[in-house]
Amino acid sequence: MGGFLVESALLTHGLASVTDETLLDRWPAGMDCIAWVDAGEIRTGSMAAYLPFRARAGELCRIHCDTLDQALADGISGALTASGTMAVCRRLGLPLAVTGGMGGIGDIRGEALCPDLPALRDIPATLVSTGPKDMLDIPGTLSWLMEAGVQVLGVGTDRYTGYVFRSADVPLSGLWTGDRLPEPPGRLLLLQPIPEALRIGDGSLLAQGIAAGKEAEARGVEYHPAANAAFDRLTGGYSSRIQLDSLIANARLAARLTGGQAA
Repeated sequence: MGGFLVESALLTHGLASVTDETLLDRWPAGMDCIAWVDAGEIRTGSMAAYLPFRARAGELCRIHCDTLDQALADGISGALTASGTMAVCRRLGLPLAVTGGMGGIGDIRGEALCPDLPALRDIPATLVSTGPKDMLDIPGTLSWLMEAGVQVLGVGTDRYTGYVFRSADVPLSGLWTGDRLPEPPGRLLLLQPIPEALRIGDGSLLAQGIAAGKEAEARGVEYHPAANAAFDRLTGGYSSRIQLDSLIANARLAARLTGGQAA
């Protein structure tokens, strides 16, 4: 069993100050597993192959599991979220998707219940994630997953304490101790959090990022890219750097779990 894909929404819309040159330099060689949709076609490939798509970020939407089929039928171009990547994994017969921060339950238009949650319940693919984003109802999100039969296991920890901030302290289903995916691979969420010592220390910045996201939402544009851009600005790019580092760490974990095989 092998093969995994990395979502493209964070790389496309979430790393405001990270340059293409940095992405090329930092992305692991041979990790040709980024997934996106271009003119209704699923694309997967290396960072070099992906970057021309990223250059069009302003015209690209975000594609979830419940909008993937229509995007393909309509010839849409868009970056894949965690659930969108899981849906592509299902189409391609791959067992594992990789994301950074994931959605959940929260006060975000169209994401009172983010598609990432039912995707974890319904799609036969494991997800490796850093964890639910800080502005969400983290206890409610994790409780929903566990009650839906999804195992939520931590890598190196059995508690989840937040994404780029220390915003929660919630017990998980347990600790991940395996070195290969179980079969079948569905209904499993592996969380590999950013070490607390590396997270943003000023918790007051979280409220400012939330305000930026809500203001964008009121203008009819996406919440998460606006919130991420605010965190990037408020931290001098630090929030983007730690998110990129975390996504790379999650991809490396996925490579180990699938025997080193990207899609």
